[in-house]
Amino acid sequence: MAYDDNNIFAKILRGEAPCFKVYEDEKTFAFMDVMPQVDMHTLVIPKFPAENLFDLSPEYAAAMATTVQTVARAVKNASDKPGVMIAQLNGSEAGQTVFHIHTHIIPREGGIDLKFHARDLADFKLLEAQAEKIIQNL
Repeated sequence: MAYDDNNIFAKILRGEAPCFKVYEDEKTFAFMDVMPQVDMHTLVIPKFPAENLFDLSPEYAAAMATTVQTVARAVKNASDKPGVMIAQLNGSEAGQTVFHIHTHIIPREGGIDLKFHARDLADFKLLEAQAEKIIQNL
């Protein structure tokens, strides 16, 4: 499959679609997942047109890993959860639904089930408040 410049994450990067931004640098962008599996579910994407890990340059993969580490620490602190799940899916068979590489940062604690992925829109006021809390922890 060829990279689709009209995927939602490409539109977010171009400013054509709204999001609740948490972090941005020269090579990466982090924002709230609007269909979260738990509160404070955050996504990190590279500013590089890659569908999956296999299409991503090593330079952008390294930048993405650094941003994931930075944002995951802030999410963990902001959520006050003891664990953080980091997930990155490659291809529809693996569960990828948006074909711009992205990493999920999902705060976790024992006994709490995850909601289904990409099913229900969250309350945007709640996402905005969660984004602010994460930003305060960066």
